[in-house]
Amino acid sequence: MVALALDGVSHDYGDVRAVERIDLRVGAGELVCLLGPSGCGKTTVLRIAAGLEELQEGRVAIAGREVARPGVSLPPEARGVGLVFQDYALFPHLTVAENVAFGLADQPPPARRAAAQAMLERVGMAGHARRYPHVLSGGEQQRVALARALAPRPGLLLLDEPFSGLDIRLRDEVRDETLKVLNDAGISTLIVTHDPEEAMYMADRIAVMCEGRIVQEGSPAEVYGAPADTFVTTFLSDVNLMHATSERGVVASPLGRLPAPGIADGVLVDVLIRPEALRLADGDGAVDAEVVAVHLLGHSSIVTLRLDADGRELRARLPGPVAPKPGERVKVTLDSRQAFVFPCGAPNSVE
Repeated sequence: MVALALDGVSHDYGDVRAVERIDLRVGAGELVCLLGPSGCGKTTVLRIAAGLEELQEGRVAIAGREVARPGVSLPPEARGVGLVFQDYALFPHLTVAENVAFGLADQPPPARRAAAQAMLERVGMAGHARRYPHVLSGGEQQRVALARALAPRPGLLLLDEPFSGLDIRLRDEVRDETLKVLNDAGISTLIVTHDPEEAMYMADRIAVMCEGRIVQEGSPAEVYGAPADTFVTTFLSDVNLMHATSERGVVASPLGRLPAPGIADGVLVDVLIRPEALRLADGDGAVDAEVVAVHLLGHSSIVTLRLDADGRELRARLPGPVAPKPGERVKVTLDSRQAFVFPCGAPNSVE
């Protein structure tokens, strides 16, 4: 069963088209990430699905039931969805347990208290039931917000940038805990995020948005391994960018020839090479370079290389803390699987 279906959804704010003909599905038990930069329209899509934004064009269905079409819309509380906002939106005058029980008003008080306590145990917050939100850390507030959203057992959970307010170490911890809770519950989930790593870590499927449109959709491996265009490639990872001209289905680069299937002869192209595609090793096609700078990141090092062939500087990402020193001479080879070619001037290309 399809937990959420958006068909032809468009939305304007005055003269600005924020969302353009979005078609999106979230399957039963599936976790989908709507990924894109700030201002691309992804939060508007989530708010339309939740019923917090009036539907102007298209159709919204939840669990096979139409909940919105132009001029007709069920309110959020009638849609059977759970919501977790970026700022958590906890009620400051209610205890943690009272916050979680808030959405269970149709149950008798003993049942409400028992359900709230059970959900707090699931998210590791049972010992905080009598505390108030203002004394909790950001990670603890996020867990309470998740418990409150899950307590009514919704058929669909919608989360808007739920980890963006946390520091890096806490974000990783809370993200892992949240993913475990969602997997254990088997609940269909749509998460809005601007963080590609978060999307690839959590999602069964990613829908990448740019300027109000979904420009690519697929599993994390599909989206990362075969990006649809220059925008998707550069948004998902750092790249070395250069330009070249296609000829007979290939382009020449300082690191060798790269395939350019489907691109006509004489077309100017973007050549995008991920830093991890550059290897410091001798072998077929290796080119000479000088190490210009080294930046240790702990788990990896970013090495700036100056190619002898044309003086171009490229960044390589090397695993581990061991790296060459500035001034050293090295041989560089290219993993062509992490190099991509797209026509310049195509939609979402780099100027």
